[in-house]
Amino acid sequence: MDQKTVLVAFGGASPEHEVSVITAHQAIAALQDSEYQVTPLYITKNGRWLTGENLLDLKNFEDLKKLENSSIACFFGQNDFGQPVLIEQKTGLFSKSKSHPIHAVLNAFHGSKGENGAFQGACEMFNIPCTGSSVMGSSIGMDKVMAKEICRTHGIPVVEGVNFVEKNWIDNQLSIIKNIESLDYPVIVKPVHLGSSIGVEVVKERDALIRAIESSFKYDDHLLVEKVVAPLMEINCSVLGSSREQRTSVCERPLGKEELLSFQDKYMNDQEAKGMASADREIPAKIPDKLTTAIRETSIEVFKLLSCSGLARLDFLVNEETHQFYFNEINTIPGSFSFYLWEETDITFKELLLELIDIAVEDQNQKARRIQSYDTNLLSQKAVKGIKGLKTNK
Repeated sequence: MDQKTVLVAFGGASPEHEVSVITAHQAIAALQDSEYQVTPLYITKNGRWLTGENLLDLKNFEDLKKLENSSIACFFGQNDFGQPVLIEQKTGLFSKSKSHPIHAVLNAFHGSKGENGAFQGACEMFNIPCTGSSVMGSSIGMDKVMAKEICRTHGIPVVEGVNFVEKNWIDNQLSIIKNIESLDYPVIVKPVHLGSSIGVEVVKERDALIRAIESSFKYDDHLLVEKVVAPLMEINCSVLGSSREQRTSVCERPLGKEELLSFQDKYMNDQEAKGMASADREIPAKIPDKLTTAIRETSIEVFKLLSCSGLARLDFLVNEETHQFYFNEINTIPGSFSFYLWEETDITFKELLLELIDIAVEDQNQKARRIQSYDTNLLSQKAVKGIKGLKTNK
């Protein structure tokens, strides 16, 4: 019996491009000897869609130009049976394009267009099961301000902050600074739509604040500045499931040179490409059972509230002395799929990925059971006459 094809989609036009490549290859390695045929779908930094066996070898990514030139352009389509397929572009005048029927897509993008709902929308257009959250859940999860406003409305504590877009900053800089300084220093500056601590900086005075804001605008046109929680302890928890049922991993306490983890702390602690799995962390987090329970329960509450599915990692800021905690952000496609948290919850990386694929397929099946069209031809002769009549009445 032929193996079903699972596309591992990764890369993309994002500052987190390289992190996505690492996560994807961790997943590819974990799916070896599984029931699925793994096919890569690599999106370059300038948006080209590529496939080919050479993309399965991480070493080939050391020379991206050479890799792109040796890969095959591809796109989504449908075969004669209406099945979604990945179609390889013809390489010669007399060559035939190959196509691969798609069982599901394992989404390994981080940030920007791969994690914010845009790629998920393309999959929905072709009725392709895609791991992770839907268009809405993905877009809300990517927007730190929107996610926090929803949580705040439902009584979930979030840190007080000020958000603004670049045009506001240009026109009303002094007013925005005044609002920020009402929070009291130190404050933390962060892009609204990025992860991996890119563009994030803690500042303690006005000149540093202005420099940090100008720097963060290089990555995003919408920024969030929040009051720093001190003394700070970060606690993370992963949720696996769908709207039907959910469960949580153990909690972790990430450890960096400072309590606030940088990009270097998260991804550059090891010479090998281990992604988030290489970061220093305490698993399970050595925190009181009451705090663990509260964070795990809140993680599920936020996961459902933001219409998430598949796998997510929720990050919380905790006052180390009072144990007051605040929802910080949700990562709808966490680095390394947070497999290290689930291994401590007695689920192997391979089992985790297989369950993610099963959830995506079931989510798509649930959608397919709904009525997809209305059995009335609006373009029938009678209906068209009606439309023309409306036009003459103007």
